[in-house]
Amino acid sequence: MEFEFVTVDVFTERRFGGNPLAVFPRAEGLGGAEMQAIANEFNLSETTFVLPAKDPAHSAEVRIFTPKFEMPFAGHPNVGTAFVLAQLGNVYGRTIGDTLLFEEKAGLVPVEILREGASAAGARITAPRPLARGRTIEPALVAEACSIAADDIETRHHAPGIAGCGVDFVFAEVRSRRALAAARPRGDLFARDLADNTGIHLYLRDGGEFDIRARMFAPLGGVPEDPATGSANAALAGLLASLRPEPDLALHWRIAQGVEMGRPSLIEASAVKRAGTVAEIKIGGRCVAVMRGAIEI
Repeated sequence: MEFEFVTVDVFTERRFGGNPLAVFPRAEGLGGAEMQAIANEFNLSETTFVLPAKDPAHSAEVRIFTPKFEMPFAGHPNVGTAFVLAQLGNVYGRTIGDTLLFEEKAGLVPVEILREGASAAGARITAPRPLARGRTIEPALVAEACSIAADDIETRHHAPGIAGCGVDFVFAEVRSRRALAAARPRGDLFARDLADNTGIHLYLRDGGEFDIRARMFAPLGGVPEDPATGSANAALAGLLASLRPEPDLALHWRIAQGVEMGRPSLIEASAVKRAGTVAEIKIGGRCVAVMRGAIEI
């Protein structure tokens, strides 16, 4: 049986930038073990598989796999999958308009298609869960796991700690571009001390062309470094909004990631806070189609 796929570069306007993604727009007939094997074969940060929705009121079910395991939610796979389906124009007989609703293990993911004229140019998603913050982590541990010095970690705004809006990450602010560029993940320390989290998301408040520069390391998931991590930057947007004292506000950030890898990405992230609670988190960006093909199973 043959299954067609499309690859796209996500969070970029040019091929061979951003975060590559493989999308199987009609994956009905594939089992979970086969999906995992295919994702391992592609060896990208994630591969997605589109299935008929369980609820006819929704657009589709989307399953997301890293080379090592299935993810309950991820950002660039949703943005890229929506872009592919919008380019195709339909999914399982359903016409694709300007909005979609994906069923995922973390919950329902609302999606808006970004268009240039009549053509799809990218997508914007809303996180499936509210921001949740977990335990704090010693700066020295995060620094050692990322091969930088403990005093490279900035703690004036918040201690390193866990947060997520569908997937949990460790978040740590760094003091300089030098520290961000010097970071290298140590898989042994991730396995010893941080195995219960997706990865470490380092970020810098830039103040230049971009509001934030970031890097994300997830060696235990087969992703030593990710060029663009929508789920992490969505949670970061929520975290930064939660730290602000104002009870009501709307914030927007332009986040650069993947620069150190030679795959520069631009992620647009926003958060809305109402009555002291982060009520809505969105991330989005542009996409470029790269390849088409098929796999026989």
